[in-house]
Amino acid sequence: MTECNNEKFNFWKEVLGSPRYIVAPMVDASELPWRLLSRRHGAQLCYTPMLHSSVFCRDPKYRKEGLASTDEDRPLIVQFCGNDPTILLEAANLAQSHCDAIDINIGCPQAIAKRGHYGAYLQDDWDLLKEIVSTLSENCRVPITCKLRIFPEIKKTVEYAQMLEAAGASLLTVHGRTREQKGPLTGLASWKHIKAVREAVKIPVFANGNIQCRQDADRCIEETLVNGVMSAEGNLYNPFLFEGCNPPCWEPALEYLELVQRYPAPSSYIRGHLFKLFHQILCLPENAEERVHLAVHSSMETFKSVVDRLRERYLPYHEGKLVWRTECDDGDYNLKLPPWLCQSYVRSSPEEHINKIQAKQEAMGNVKRDFLDVEGNQVSRKRMKKLKRIARRPNPIVPNVRKGSKLCNTCPNPLGTKCVFTLCRQCCRQKCYQENLDCAGHRNLTKTRRRVAQEFAKKRNEMEDDYLTTNLP
Repeated sequence: MTECNNEKFNFWKEVLGSPRYIVAPMVDASELPWRLLSRRHGAQLCYTPMLHSSVFCRDPKYRKEGLASTDEDRPLIVQFCGNDPTILLEAANLAQSHCDAIDINIGCPQAIAKRGHYGAYLQDDWDLLKEIVSTLSENCRVPITCKLRIFPEIKKTVEYAQMLEAAGASLLTVHGRTREQKGPLTGLASWKHIKAVREAVKIPVFANGNIQCRQDADRCIEETLVNGVMSAEGNLYNPFLFEGCNPPCWEPALEYLELVQRYPAPSSYIRGHLFKLFHQILCLPENAEERVHLAVHSSMETFKSVVDRLRERYLPYHEGKLVWRTECDDGDYNLKLPPWLCQSYVRSSPEEHINKIQAKQEAMGNVKRDFLDVEGNQVSRKRMKKLKRIARRPNPIVPNVRKGSKLCNTCPNPLGTKCVFTLCRQCCRQKCYQENLDCAGHRNLTKTRRRVAQEFAKKRNEMEDDYLTTNLP
C-alpha cells in the first residue's frame, strides 16, 4: 500500500469521523427523512441525492429542497452532476456552508447522464475531469470527493483514480462495476479493481457494490482494505443493514413515516421506499389490494393504513402465533427469510437474463425478425411501426370545425378567439417563435422568456466577473 496523504486522512478522521458504513447518493431516495432513519440504525455518513448543478444554481426552490438538513444529519456530503467547471464551482460555493464535503458524480450510468454528458460518461474525457476537480478543489473551502465507476481493465482504472487524486480529490468512492453493468445486466461488482485502487492512491477510498448485509460490508473492508463501504440498493431494501439485523418491514416503515411527518418529502419518494421495504409480501396474491392502494393513492393516511394492515396480517406469524409454510417445508433445506422481514433484492445474473430472453424469443419463433415494407425492402422496427400506423389511417384527420366557426388565416384549424394575431394555437406558437413575439391570448410568451433568460445570463456573467476580480490576485 502506498504511503498515505496525512492531510486527506485527517479530513476522513477528524471531519467525517472515520466512517465505515455509508449511505450512497440516490436520486429520489436518499432524502432527509431516509438519511435520518439510516443514521439511527448504523449509517455513519450520508450523501444527498445527486443534484444537477445548473438547476441548483438557477432554481431557489430546488436548492432549498436539495440542502434540507438538520444537526442530526451530519456528517453530510452534497453530490453534484454536471460537465461545466464554472457552473459546478458556483453550485459548490452555494452548498459548501451546508455540508462537510462536495462530491462530483462521475459514476451515473443512466441514459439521462449520457444525454447530458455527465456521470460515468465523463470518464472518456480526462482533460475535462482534471479541470473540474482542480477548479473545485482550488476554490472551495470544503474538500472535493469523487464517486466513479471502473473500467474493464484494472490498470486503466488505477490510472484513472490516480489522475483524480492528482487533480485534487480528497476521497474516492469506487463502484466496482463498469457503466455498462446496469439494470438486468448489473452482475457482480469487482472488488479486485477496488483493492487495486486502494493500494495505488494515498487518499481514503470507499467501496461500493455487492453489499447486501453487514457481513458483506465487513468482508469487503477486510478484503479490499478500504476505509469504508457504501450501500445503495441494499440500504433501500433494509435500512437496518449496517446494524446487522433484518427487522419486520413495518418497523422501518412506521419509523420512516414518523420522520416524514416532521420533515415532509414528496409522495413519490415515500411510495418508492414503501414498495421496496414491502417488496416480498406485496408480490403475494393476498396483498393485491394493498399494492393497488399504495400505487394509486398519495396521502399519508393511505400510506399509514397500508402499513398497518400488512402489520396486522403478518405480526401473528412473526410472533410465532401462526405457522408460516415455506418452500423449506417441501424438502428445500436452503435457509430463506420469511417475506415480512427486510431483505436485499437478489437480481438474476446477466447470463440468466440473456438466456431467459433468448428462450422466450425461440418459443415465439422470432429469434431475429426482419421487417419488410410493401416493396420487400428491409426497414427498422421503428419505421415498420410508423408504416402500419399510416396504413390504419391512410387519410389525414381533418379538424372537426363547427359550422360558422372562424378559421385561422394560414390553415384550416379553428381560430383562437383571444389570439392577438387571429391565428390558431399552432400557427400562433410558430409565429411567436420565428418573430420573437408574445401572444397573451394563447399564453405564448416567447419574447418575455427570452428576455428573462438574457437578463439572467447577463447577471450571472456580472457575478462571475465580480467573483474573479475579488478572488484572483
